[in-house]
Amino acid sequence: MTAILLVGFALLTLWPAYNLALVAFSAGDAATAGHRRRRDAIAPNGNEPQTFWIVVPALNEERVVGRTVGAALALSGPEGTRTRVLVVDDGSDDGTPDVLAAIDHPGLTVLRRDFPNARQGKGEALNAAFRAIRDLSLANGEDPDRVAVGVIDGDGRGSANLLSEISRLMRDPGVGAVQVRVRIHNRNRVLGAVQDLEFAAIANASQLLRDAAGTVGLGGNGQFARLSSLMRLGHAPWSHCLVEDLELGLRMHLNGERIRYTSIAHVQQQGLVDVKRLVRQRTRWAQGNLQCIAYVPRLVASRKIRNHALLEMLYYLLAPWMNAFGTAAVFGLWGYSAWQLLPGHGETFLIHSWSQLAEVLLFFAVGMTVPGLVWAGVHRYQLRDEKFSVLLRAALAYPFFLMLGLVSTWRAIGRQVARRNAWAKTERLAEEPVAA
Repeated sequence: MTAILLVGFALLTLWPAYNLALVAFSAGDAATAGHRRRRDAIAPNGNEPQTFWIVVPALNEERVVGRTVGAALALSGPEGTRTRVLVVDDGSDDGTPDVLAAIDHPGLTVLRRDFPNARQGKGEALNAAFRAIRDLSLANGEDPDRVAVGVIDGDGRGSANLLSEISRLMRDPGVGAVQVRVRIHNRNRVLGAVQDLEFAAIANASQLLRDAAGTVGLGGNGQFARLSSLMRLGHAPWSHCLVEDLELGLRMHLNGERIRYTSIAHVQQQGLVDVKRLVRQRTRWAQGNLQCIAYVPRLVASRKIRNHALLEMLYYLLAPWMNAFGTAAVFGLWGYSAWQLLPGHGETFLIHSWSQLAEVLLFFAVGMTVPGLVWAGVHRYQLRDEKFSVLLRAALAYPFFLMLGLVSTWRAIGRQVARRNAWAKTERLAEEPVAA
């Protein structure tokens, strides 16, 4: 066994070991979910929301916004609550305004933003929605503690139990926000299926672990916060960061707010089935993660975050960059070792034969493939709504999906160094029109 094989073994075993730990935790959560739901299903105590606002940020969403708004208006919470939908039309120049104008419903409010305020990022659109909801709620004499503000993207669909589950968790007055599970609805394509495996199984298990540690992060889709918690963050709770949801979660934790996660309710969204667009999206996410590293000193200095929670948050923020640099270092060593194996290049380096190099690469391939297969089994066992053949294809494609993530991480570093923060909006796929 060569030294490079030992280094590769050390790096690669951490990845499957971490995944197996998540699988074990996820399985345990699934086994006790029913008991915990019965335990937590207490009678209303005056802390749960009375009004649910669902914010739909829309910029050129004519292909999907009609169905999204219709689905959001159809959501209902526990008896005695009401549901309102606020669409932020952020300067759309397609048919989005016409689609919205055709929806006649008393629960719908459309907030149109035009130049120069429009198109300053999703965070600013959400801030405009927050201020409108805050002003309306206060004018109506509503208690901000009992108003929940949720975000469902222009391509999102909430599960029927979404608001009831938010209400259940917000019966705890210490809970300032809730994040729900995310699913991909166009998983008939391989890339869509891989993203559903990522969100519905892997990210779900990670969030469950973070829920136990008290470090849940907010996602761009399916996040709900108390209006009072958002108000404590000032006039603009969301930021200009490229992943405004990640930064909002960090700010809420620093403010002493508790964030919960639930796997029982979900929001479905479109997956990206074009590799170029997927890399662009993940590059934006990675660059936003890089921008949020600026919060590390504040997290370390905070007295409101416990030590074990701090370690988990630091891991979440720093792990992508350690993985990127570590993988690049290993690949660099392998490349140099292969170069030294060529005739006339002097003594070999670490790997002394082509057969040894083949063994190393085989070991790497197995280490990258096994976790995806395990997660496919977890997905099938927990959700039971997808054919195993589809999940198997997704699992086999998962290692290549991870490689795209590494490419995106390095692109994000380049963009951050070059101070490039502008992004073109990802185009939606066409969907069936809303049923009459």
